Amino acid sequence: MELRRLGKTGLSVAPIVIGGNVFGWTADEKTSFAILDAFFDAGLNTVDTADVYSAWVPGSKGGDSEEIIGRWLKQAKVGRDKAIIVTKVGSDMGEGKTLKESYILKAVEASLRRLQTDYIDLYLAHWPDADTPHEETLGAFAKLKQQGKIRAIGCSNYDADLLQASFDAAERAGLTRYDVLQPEYNLYQRASFEGPLADLCVRQDIGVITYFGLAAGFLTGKYRSKADTQGRAREGRVSQYFDEKGLRILAALDKVAAETGATPAEISLAWLLRKRGVTAPIASATSLSQLESLVTSATLSLSHDAMALLDEAGAERTQP
Repeated sequence: MELRRLGKTGLSVAPIVIGGNVFGWTADEKTSFAILDAFFDAGLNTVDTADVYSAWVPGSKGGDSEEIIGRWLKQAKVGRDKAIIVTKVGSDMGEGKTLKESYILKAVEASLRRLQTDYIDLYLAHWPDADTPHEETLGAFAKLKQQGKIRAIGCSNYDADLLQASFDAAERAGLTRYDVLQPEYNLYQRASFEGPLADLCVRQDIGVITYFGLAAGFLTGKYRSKADTQGRAREGRVSQYFDEKGLRILAALDKVAAETGATPAEISLAWLLRKRGVTAPIASATSLSQLESLVTSATLSLSHDAMALLDEAGAERTQP
């Protein structure tokens, strides 16, 4: 499996990152273990999670996904040095969203304990924190790197202005900058990454691991109307995509699927892999058949015409 250089982190990741947001939510521990085993058996190597997963489930305080990954790491045939573990800090775990140094230094210990590991390969600031200076957050990450508890740092949900401001702060304070960005980006949601943010990432050699690559399942093609989403775990999120643009995208995916024999999910991820600035998309699986499809997408090659068709379908159109 081809590995891609992740910016200036020194890490190399396979083309698809497995999303741990479903572990302990729509995938129980046994299923999660089977998915992780098959994922690594296929030659892929990076797992994405966050301390807050899955606090949205009634009765959960978060930490479920990290705990499952930790128990898997302990019994897995994969050596710890062969698995790249990505987790995040800063979401509300009972103390609000914060990137204060005191909170980060405490939160990382909890994540390490749940993951049952001595270090985190890539530690991300999950959300911007307007109340905490970049220098304070970056200073906390620098301490953790010096202690060997994390290997590389990045941020999620930062726009171009915030990301540039963090670079400026790092330079002023003589601190290590963020080398990875995790933005929302897919065939439907493109405006927040394409343009100034993608330009900045390319210019500064930032590794980009995108999330919601399948738009919460919409781009798999299994939902064809809002009625199809009723009673599903992701009903509220998926239903928002059923507008004119969403239907155009589904039609384009169907056409490319007919021409290639690939599934809409495989095509959607393969499209992301060819987009400027993207290192690897994150995608989740709750079954081995879904996991097999993710693996296929890592090596699927789309023609220029197919890319153009998909680009046009997902483009924003102004009303006359």
